[in-house]
Amino acid sequence: MNSDPLSNLQAASIDGVLLSLDRVIDWSKQNGSRLGYFAALYRKVTRAVKAGIADGAFEDGRRMERLDVIFANRYLDALERYRTERESTPHAWLLAFETAEEWWPIVLQHLLLGMNAHINMDLGIASVGCVPTGQLAGVKADFFKINAILASLVQETQEELTVVWPWLRLLDRFVGESDEGLTNTGMWLSRGHAWLLAEELAPLPADAQAVRIAALDRDVAALGKLLVPPGRLLRLLLWLVRIGELRFVPTIIEILE
Repeated sequence: MNSDPLSNLQAASIDGVLLSLDRVIDWSKQNGSRLGYFAALYRKVTRAVKAGIADGAFEDGRRMERLDVIFANRYLDALERYRTERESTPHAWLLAFETAEEWWPIVLQHLLLGMNAHINMDLGIASVGCVPTGQLAGVKADFFKINAILASLVQETQEELTVVWPWLRLLDRFVGESDEGLTNTGMWLSRGHAWLLAEELAPLPADAQAVRIAALDRDVAALGKLLVPPGRLLRLLLWLVRIGELRFVPTIIEILE
C-alpha cells in the first residue's frame, strides 16, 4: 500500500481535480512546501472554469470538462513522478518543482514557473487529447473563451500578491493598469502558442507526437530557466523583494487560495 499522501492524484472529473488539488494544498500547508503556491492558484482557476461550465459559458460544457481534466492530470502526474521517480519528471515541471524547494525565489517566480510548464507545454497536448482525431477545430472557440476567465482573475491574484509583498501595492499605484494589460497580453500569447502547438500535434501519428513533445519539454524548460536568473544584479533585486515577502509558507498559500 502506498503511504504517500500525494499518490493517486489522477482525476476523472473536474470535482475530482479540485479534490486532488485540495490534497496538494493541505499537504503543502502541513509541510511548509512552496509546491502549494501553484496548486492554490490552479485550484482558483479550476473553480472558475467549473462555474463557467455550470453557467453555460461554453459551447460544449462536457468537452470543456474533459479538456480540464486531461489538462490537470498532466500536472498531477508530473507531481507524482517528481515524488516517486524524479528522473521521469518532464524537464519543464522538474525545474518548477525543484525551484519550490529553494528559499530565495519570490512567490511570483514560483507561479510563473508552474504556468510556463502547464500552459506552454501541457495545454496544447491536452487540447489534442480531449477530442477525436480530426476534430480539434471544434474546440477552438471554447479554448479561447478561457482567456476571459483568466483575465477576470488577474486583478484578484495581483491583490493577493500585494498582501504577500506589501510594496507591490505602491508599485501598482505607480504603473496603474499597465501591468494588468501586460499580464493579459502575455496570457493571450502563451495560450495562442499552445493552440498552435495543438494544431501542429493533431495530425501527427503517436510516435511523431512523442518526439515533438520531448523536444518541446526541453524548450519549455529552457524558457523557464529565464525566470530563475543567475546574474548577480537580478538575484540581488529579487532577493530584496524576497526579504520583504511574508515568511510563513502556509499563510501565503491561504492568501493565494
